[in-house]
Amino acid sequence: MPLELLLALVVIGIAGIALLLHLMGRSDQTYLTTEDARAQWHRHFPDDDIIDVTLTQDAHAAVVRTREGTGLLWSFGADTVGRHLIDFDMIETEHGLQVMFHDYASPKVTLHLTEFERAHFQTLMRPL
Repeated sequence: MPLELLLALVVIGIAGIALLLHLMGRSDQTYLTTEDARAQWHRHFPDDDIIDVTLTQDAHAAVVRTREGTGLLWSFGADTVGRHLIDFDMIETEHGLQVMFHDYASPKVTLHLTEFERAHFQTLMRPL
């Protein structure tokens, strides 16, 4: 089989799978509830003892306070990402906050927040 034909089949196949997953709703962002946020945090950090969970209004992120410290959980497509809030910068944006982690595995996340949420989340995420 010619290389050009094989390459075309691979590209069309990958694009078809991506389109099929999108049409099936597998690319939608996860909506979190308090219970979901607790379960997802424990999936990322099973030994943490959760004290409190504060969700964003759009339910795509949460600040999780644990006995080990404060963390941030956010939806990443159909999955979630959790990070302890250690060594990060917080930048105000027009629509919320941008959290820049000093970690190549999770460089930044943008939280879409209302004006009230922005101030509240800045207080919750402030290092102790």
